[in-house]
Amino acid sequence: MTVSSFSTCDLCDAHEGEASGAFRVLPPALRDFGAPRAFCGPVHTLRAPEDNSRVREAVNSPGQGRVLVIDGGGSLRYALVGGNLAVAAARNGWAGIVVDGCVRDAAELRAAGIPIRALALMPLRTTKRGEGQAGEPVRIQGVWVRPGDWLYADEDGIVVADRQIAERP
Repeated sequence: MTVSSFSTCDLCDAHEGEASGAFRVLPPALRDFGAPRAFCGPVHTLRAPEDNSRVREAVNSPGQGRVLVIDGGGSLRYALVGGNLAVAAARNGWAGIVVDGCVRDAAELRAAGIPIRALALMPLRTTKRGEGQAGEPVRIQGVWVRPGDWLYADEDGIVVADRQIAERP
């Protein structure tokens, strides 16, 4: 299957009228800051309240084709992902990163070769306080995302399902 063979628009059409909550669409608030390509995979969640300690741990572990979904609470005060963490994520096999918060090092993020979606750029890095939680349900722009959900992202948007609903690119 090629990248162009899954489409978030087609997935939305196929799940139109879905009322159970098994299929969700993220609001169009997240912008593309990494490799400009579609990505999908099972979700690994993090809660990172203006502290990227758990983010560093995650990207330095095997990604196994998963998508790292970071609940930064929508904060625009500090960057949760920068160039070094993006390189680590790409090297360790993460499929992509979604951040409900900020990122930094725009040129390095593009060069790292991993798709990254976030709210905005912010040059300030976080302090490391060892805070945050991994593997718990998180809310991204008001939408629940749970560990093990599948996330699909392309140039049209981001959708989340409670199971795999399309083949990987």
